[in-house]
Amino acid sequence: MEDTVHDDQDNTSDPSASDMTTFPESIKVIVVDDIIGQYASIAYHESLKQLAHYLLLPINICPVKDPQTKVECRAPGPFECTVKSRGTAAVVEWMCPYGHTVWKWASQPKLKYGMLVGDFMLATNILLSGNNFAKISLLFKFMRMGMVDTSSFFRIQDSYCVDTVKEFWSEQRASIISQLQSKGPVVALGDGRMDSPGFCAQYCTYSVMENESKQIICMVNIDKRETMRNSVIMEKEGFMQAFDTLRQDLSIAEICTDAHTQISALFNKGIYKDRGGKHTLDMWHGSKSLGKKIHAAGQQRQCTILQTWNRDICNHFWYCCKTSHNYEDFFDMWAGVLHHVTGEHVWALGACQHGPLVEDKEKDWIARNSVAHQRLTEIILDDRWLRGVHKYLHFSALRSTAELESFHNHILMYASKRFSFSPPVYAARVMLAGLDYNHHLNRPVRRTADGSIRYGKVYNKKSKKWSLYTLKQEKDYSYIKDLQSEILQKKLSGGGDAKEKNFKAY
Repeated sequence: MEDTVHDDQDNTSDPSASDMTTFPESIKVIVVDDIIGQYASIAYHESLKQLAHYLLLPINICPVKDPQTKVECRAPGPFECTVKSRGTAAVVEWMCPYGHTVWKWASQPKLKYGMLVGDFMLATNILLSGNNFAKISLLFKFMRMGMVDTSSFFRIQDSYCVDTVKEFWSEQRASIISQLQSKGPVVALGDGRMDSPGFCAQYCTYSVMENESKQIICMVNIDKRETMRNSVIMEKEGFMQAFDTLRQDLSIAEICTDAHTQISALFNKGIYKDRGGKHTLDMWHGSKSLGKKIHAAGQQRQCTILQTWNRDICNHFWYCCKTSHNYEDFFDMWAGVLHHVTGEHVWALGACQHGPLVEDKEKDWIARNSVAHQRLTEIILDDRWLRGVHKYLHFSALRSTAELESFHNHILMYASKRFSFSPPVYAARVMLAGLDYNHHLNRPVRRTADGSIRYGKVYNKKSKKWSLYTLKQEKDYSYIKDLQSEILQKKLSGGGDAKEKNFKAY
């Protein structure tokens, strides 16, 4: 395809007529509404060349003046047309036969100091969507598209996005805290998440959720450098900072965590022993810990039969915690499982509470006084286990941090464990996960044509079983527009850094 523009105007017309013609100025973003919510598309260079080939320019001679003599070039058309990438934009340039630029047109509006708005918004939305710059850059490379350079991306992220996300999260959290303050004492659920497995974690995020609404009300990020590079105590430090923050904002009647020994020690004999507030343990983690012990015992010789009883014993633990009114009731029911697994359902001091059992059982009874039964007895009647079991007895309602585990999995969307981030960026990504989770917490469920609830299914590789979950409506991310507006407003109202002020405009 020929890249030359053939103008229909008569080249013999009065050259002075060019003085009366002007080109439209480049579009500039003055307020956030000029760009937020506007649509964008991918344009190929050949298509733009085709359009430019049939474009009639308002002049037919080159108006460029020599910088020294101030004499106009006045070279007649036709003008050569080229299309080049500049960042994420396409720039169309018309040049006279002597190499002077007659006119330039860019496919994107400009911000302060010549930055194209597409570059700024792409860098912003890479962070807001939880994506990774390196992967998006590779995607653009495969598609042969222009991309904002690395230094510009990190400058935009650090100068405009990170602090704005922090302020936005603080505003949303303050609104939630204000609502909870009117309800009186609250029950909180807490749990920690490491950014990598093992003992090499760099960050620990301790999250606190309100038990009734299931909203995230506090998040604290601990850098390993804050704990003398000791990742073992990061969760404890995160809990202390989160709990102290919440005690200033709310009346905490109860805080439920997993069975973390360092956190439990803070309430048993540590700084929170006499400061009020009840500490309880999470039923889900308690049952999970019990299941791990039984599974490990079932790996031993002559104890494989314990594997078939693992799920039933864990369910029995839930039942005992739910129905008992005090520790004595719990212990009577809990110790009774040692009789039940042997086929004995009535004994001298008690009896099972279940109904008649079917004859064709799928699992065998455990022989009394066998190696497997002795190993199970050690687990059920373990002194350390029984000393802390009172924290699982909530009586009025079972406490579980399973929703917090779901939230921590959701953080992976914004802060993957396969990538490293600076402390401010990591904190911003965790806050974005919290904003996403709280905003979409109460989405309506999907329904079929007849009004029944739609379900999905997921396979658990560990249990080798399928489980159902309720399908919800698609997320709307309506808060993102407000967040984008605040970031862009910060750019429009700011002075820009030294690199931006020296930025060469197209």
